[in-house]
Amino acid sequence: MTDKKNNILVNVETTYLDHESDPARARYLFAYTITITNEGDTPARLLSRYWKITGGDGHEQEVEGDGVVGQHPYLAPTEKFTYTSAAMLDTPVGMMQGHYNMMDDNGSRFAVDIPAFTLAAPQKLH
Repeated sequence: MTDKKNNILVNVETTYLDHESDPARARYLFAYTITITNEGDTPARLLSRYWKITGGDGHEQEVEGDGVVGQHPYLAPTEKFTYTSAAMLDTPVGMMQGHYNMMDDNGSRFAVDIPAFTLAAPQKLH
């Protein structure tokens, strides 16, 4: 997923955390690891984030905040920043989507959209 105008690439990998989930209590925990790469020519800093998390039942949560995992990564051209966070759902399948608000060294602010990605517990046969 790349923001074409500002050349910011966002890669997402998700993991179901079986040992921290409790399906009997409708508790499904997912980790997501995100790598943000500046593929452009201008350095940029991540200022804030916005997430919409949607469960399989249609229940939506919105999360907004300063930076990511307590940081405001500054990415020079070709630099990457990777972090891991988590999301709790009350269904075994859901999705997340959102955006990062960033600012380049020229003071221009821009949003990097993060298209929807799936959170899914693996199927278990009984």
